[in-house]
Amino acid sequence: MSETKTFNAEEISKHYTRDDIWIVVHGKVYDVTKFLDEHPGGEEVILEHAGIDATEAFEDIGHSDDARELLAPLLIGDLEGAPPTASSRNEKSSADGDHAHLRSKQN
Repeated sequence: MSETKTFNAEEISKHYTRDDIWIVVHGKVYDVTKFLDEHPGGEEVILEHAGIDATEAFEDIGHSDDARELLAPLLIGDLEGAPPTASSRNEKSSADGDHAHLRSKQN
């Protein structure tokens, strides 16, 4: 049996581009990159929560049991420590100068 990987906020916050999107939901880390085009609610909501804790947004929309089951194969590990926030992602993207391109690549 393989050991569950753990990821901290700093690592998760690096994955916020269209080509590499991780989110956290209920302390679990998901790579949703391949799901972006399939998301019934559109890609924008996923892009808004890329690299951060998306638990509140996930629950606020009232996802069905089927939607929750779609997450299972996208699970890559567990959150270690405090969840990443939009401010931690924005600090990272500002330092890299990368964040502005998210909007331009959506087309």
